[in-house]
Amino acid sequence: MTIRLVVVDDHPVVRDGIRSMLAAVPDFDVVGEAASGPEAVTMVRRVDPDVVVMDLRMPGGGGVDAVRALRDQGSRAAVLVLTTFDTDSDTVAAIEAGATGYLLKDTPSTQLFEAVRATAAGETVLSPAVSARLASHVREPSRSGTVSVREREVLTLVARGRSNRLIAQDLFISEATVKTHLGHIYDKLGVADRAAAVARAYDLGILGG
Repeated sequence: MTIRLVVVDDHPVVRDGIRSMLAAVPDFDVVGEAASGPEAVTMVRRVDPDVVVMDLRMPGGGGVDAVRALRDQGSRAAVLVLTTFDTDSDTVAAIEAGATGYLLKDTPSTQLFEAVRATAAGETVLSPAVSARLASHVREPSRSGTVSVREREVLTLVARGRSNRLIAQDLFISEATVKTHLGHIYDKLGVADRAAAVARAYDLGILGG
């Protein structure tokens, strides 16, 4: 299956490099590019990609606002953040806005390719540095974030990038049951997807504490 991509970065040389690198992969098709968040939202609406490879800090409009706009518009595109910034304010904001994954630009190309494929498959992708950032971003859990023991087990496996199928195998339950647990988790944490659930769980101290 060909994965349709949009590349978003305000630096033309960097954007051209990322686009050329991705376009050389047989199962990738770069169908658009943009230099700012607003341009990205317009481009995604026009070409309907599977994955958006998104920088965060751009003069013409940042990536976090673009991720949030895409989510609010109901876009089916998954967003993989690719940036040089790994501060708490960047990582947590991007993931809570709806980004499916977060990588740094020093990520080896082979890992980037696998991350794009995982993102297209709906899996959560976080670089080790970003995972560490999230793990350190822990506060006291709130009552609204209370989850069951089984839901915590599911969340832990989601944080490790496991698919629903693999989670079902690990916990000896059906994929339908995994989906049910995820639905309950989303409701309890006030989030809409896997990556945001992981970020929120770390934020509340449900994971990493």
